[in-house]
Amino acid sequence: MEIKKFGIREVVAMGIGTALFVVLTTVQIPCGIPNTYLQPRMAVLAFFSAIFGPIVGAVVGLLGHALGDAIFYGSVWWSWVFPEAVTGILVGCFAKKFAVQEGGFITAPNIILFNIVQIAANAIAWIVAAPILDIVVYAEPAKKVFSQGVVAFVGNIIVIGVLGTLVLVGYSKASGNSQGLKKED
Repeated sequence: MEIKKFGIREVVAMGIGTALFVVLTTVQIPCGIPNTYLQPRMAVLAFFSAIFGPIVGAVVGLLGHALGDAIFYGSVWWSWVFPEAVTGILVGCFAKKFAVQEGGFITAPNIILFNIVQIAANAIAWIVAAPILDIVVYAEPAKKVFSQGVVAFVGNIIVIGVLGTLVLVGYSKASGNSQGLKKED
């Protein structure tokens, strides 16, 4: 796990990623459990984390979720904000290995690695962190929050596994092709 250099590209990525995450907060597919939805914004989080690393992933997850909650719901549910940052950090820690910008994300080993990492990150975030924080911070009933956590985990791995993977493959193909272009004399 290598942390990438941090510069203007990463700052811009944080802004764009956070804005997209916030806008997509309203796109929700109910999962049958109260306050738990399939949300394409998770693919945005995975995309920016897989390309720009853990700092960008943490900021997009943390600010995106906090701002989305504040703007659309009037309050922030912190026990679900922090797990978004955890997911972004953990996926971002492997950004170099995914080789998205180098055009290497089109290979099966990189796609498989990405999906193993995102599944593990989502398990830590939604099966462990979110329910425990819900219990500690908001005194929510354990059965309720662990049910929500499991459903969020499954929903997120599906969204990231399908939508996130497809977007990263497309970006990697385009990015890899453009690196081969050179200015002629």
